[in-house]
Amino acid sequence: MTRAPHSTIRLGVNIDHVATIRNARGGRHPDPLRAAHLAVEAGADGITAHLREDRRHISDQDIARLKSELTRPLNLEMAATAEMVAIALRHVPNACCLVPERREERTTEGGLDIVGQQRQLVPVVAELKAAGIRVSLFVEPDSRTIAASAAVGADIVELHTGRYCEFAADDDSKGAAAELVRIAKAAAEAAALGLEVHAGHGLTFNTVAPLARMPEIVELNIGHFLIGEAIFGGLHGAVRRMRALMDEARQKVSGRVSA
Repeated sequence: MTRAPHSTIRLGVNIDHVATIRNARGGRHPDPLRAAHLAVEAGADGITAHLREDRRHISDQDIARLKSELTRPLNLEMAATAEMVAIALRHVPNACCLVPERREERTTEGGLDIVGQQRQLVPVVAELKAAGIRVSLFVEPDSRTIAASAAVGADIVELHTGRYCEFAADDDSKGAAAELVRIAKAAAEAAALGLEVHAGHGLTFNTVAPLARMPEIVELNIGHFLIGEAIFGGLHGAVRRMRALMDEARQKVSGRVSA
């Protein structure tokens, strides 16, 4: 079943790095839950938090508080491990996004190897879905990976935009354009297979519009950049500006689709 193009696009705000700042000194400040509430007030449609195996930023208590108090959906990013599945089943977030995780990495550096890990992922996806949790896979934008994501039973794919953002940051317009073509193709293929399409990683005010113009993409998840911008102008203002840029880009493509 092919999904119809969407006239609106959601913004998910990742609040991991509020916890990173808190953990640098210990204590309770700044509070990720307060940041989540501010993001929602400013226009976020959902909140993302990554509970890593080493607990380097978000903690188990953070997840419990977010699930208890949030007024918008919680997207729990996690590795596909027995420990994390048990935590997800205990809290039942709106969605779980399965991501690769290596202890030595600073941040998630690429998509899951769905093709190579298909057998291991099938029971994890099934168990989460049986509990009423929507399952997303963080993937590279390529055809084999998209097909494998549908085969393991995922509801959603989140396309990794890191390479595109790196090209854009290096002023490599040719590389960025080629990567956008690759992302657009993957988004269309995923939608054609009935998968909901999200995207994220490294997006900024300067790079978000081309993604927001892709009609198959339903949601963009953005975190580190927004928390960084909050230092200079506040989180509320950063989220509002990102929300406005996304909506402006989407309205342009919606106008073309409906014309």
